[in-house]
Amino acid sequence: MTAPPTGRLRRDLGRLESYALLLGILVGAGIFRVTSDAWALTGPSVVLGYLVLAPVVLATSIPYAVFLSTPLGLTAGGEYTHITRTFGSPGLAFVVAWLKIIAYIGALAYLAQTFADYVLHGLSPIGGAPLLVALSVLAFFLFIHARGVRWFGTLQVLMCLVLGVSILVLVVPGCFAIVPANYSPFFTAGVSGFLAALAPLFFAYAGFESLAQAAGEVRDSTRHLPGVFLRGLLATTVVFASMSAVAFGVLPGESLRGSTAPMADVARVYLPRAGSVVVVLGALMAITTSINATMLVPSRLALMLAADGLAPAWLGQVHPRYGTPRRGLLLTFALASLLLASGQLSVALHIAVLAMVLLYLLHSLALLALPRRDPVLFASRTVRIPVWLQRGAALLSVLAMTGLVLVIVVRDVRALRAETLQARLAGGRLTSLELLCGWSAAGLALHTVVRRRRAP
Repeated sequence: MTAPPTGRLRRDLGRLESYALLLGILVGAGIFRVTSDAWALTGPSVVLGYLVLAPVVLATSIPYAVFLSTPLGLTAGGEYTHITRTFGSPGLAFVVAWLKIIAYIGALAYLAQTFADYVLHGLSPIGGAPLLVALSVLAFFLFIHARGVRWFGTLQVLMCLVLGVSILVLVVPGCFAIVPANYSPFFTAGVSGFLAALAPLFFAYAGFESLAQAAGEVRDSTRHLPGVFLRGLLATTVVFASMSAVAFGVLPGESLRGSTAPMADVARVYLPRAGSVVVVLGALMAITTSINATMLVPSRLALMLAADGLAPAWLGQVHPRYGTPRRGLLLTFALASLLLASGQLSVALHIAVLAMVLLYLLHSLALLALPRRDPVLFASRTVRIPVWLQRGAALLSVLAMTGLVLVIVVRDVRALRAETLQARLAGGRLTSLELLCGWSAAGLALHTVVRRRRAP
C-alpha cells in the first residue's frame, strides 16, 4: 500500500540550537538522580568519576563525528543508519533502534514525572495531581514539536540560557561555601565501589548521541555537528564536575540522597532568596530542556525505520506545512503517557543504560569496520581528525563499553541469584538483562511482521 504524499524535514536548526540540544539533554534531571545514586556507592569521589568517564565519552563521540562528516550526516538516522550502511544488517540495526526508542520513551516519561514531583513537592508542598502535571508538560512539548523544529530550537536555546545563568549562580559562589570535611572519606567503598559507581554516572552522559537524530534538520550538518559533539561534551564535563563538587562540598551526601530538589537545597545554604529562586528556575529548565530534546529522538528514528521498510509507512509521514513527523510525535506522547498512567516506568527505563552502552559499542565497532566494509564512504569523511586517532578512539570506546557491559551483567547476575523471578516481578525489580531480552524479542517479532507485510 502506497503512503500518501508527505513533506520533508526542514533544516531550521543552526549551530547554536545544536549546542542547546546537546547541553540540554545532558545537563538535565539525570545528573541529580545518578549523582546521588553514585554517591551511595563511592561517596564524594563521584566528582572524580565524571572526570574519569570524560575521555571515554569523548572517544565514543569521535565515531559519531566521523560518520556525521560523511553524506550520512545529512539524514536523521544517526547510529541506526551508520550501523546499517556499514554492516548491511537491517535486523541488527532495527533491534538497536528499537531498544533506543524504548529507552527514550521511558526516559521521557521519567522526566515528566520528575517535573511533576519537583513542581508539586520540590519547590513547596502544594499538593496536586502529579499525573495531570506530568501529562500536561508532555502535551505542551508535543504542541511545540508539532509546530515545527524552529519552535523546538528557539525554546531550547531560551531554556538553556536560563539554565546556564543558574549554573553560574550556583557554582561560582558555591566554591566559597565548600566545607572540605564533607569530602572525607573521599572513597567510601574502595576501588570496587568506585568502579561500581561508574555505570550509573555514565547514565548522566548517555543521550549525547541524540544530536545525531537532528542531523536532517541542521543547516550544513556535516560541517557543524562533529565540532558540536566534541566541544559540547567538554563543556558538559566541566559542568558535571563543578556542580557535583559544589553540591557534595556544601552539604553532606546523606542530606542530598533523599532530596527531591537537591540543587535548591544546596543554594539555600549560601545564596540569598533571589539567588535561590534563580537556581530553582534553572533546575526546572534542566528538566524541561531534557524533555524537549528527548521528545525529538523516537519520532526521527521511526522516520528512518519507515523509510527503510522496517516500520509502518505512516510513521514516515512528515507534515507538508510544518515539516515535522507528527504521527511519530503523537505515538511518542501516547506511549510515554501510557507508561506514566500505568506506573510501569521501570519496564522501559531500566534497560536504558545497558541499551545505550551496547549501542555505543556497536557504533564504535562500525567505525573500526568501515574502511574495509565501505571504503568509499570512509573516504568521504571531512572531519579533521587523524585516522590513527579515529581508530584509537573507537578502540578505547569498544574496550570501555565492554567493561561497562560486564559490570552491569555481573550486577544483574547477582540479582538473579539473590531473588526469584516472582519476587522481582512483584517488586518491579526485573534486571536490565531480563528487560533487554524481553524487549529485543518483541522488537524482532515486530521486525518480522513488518517485513512479511511489505514482502511482494
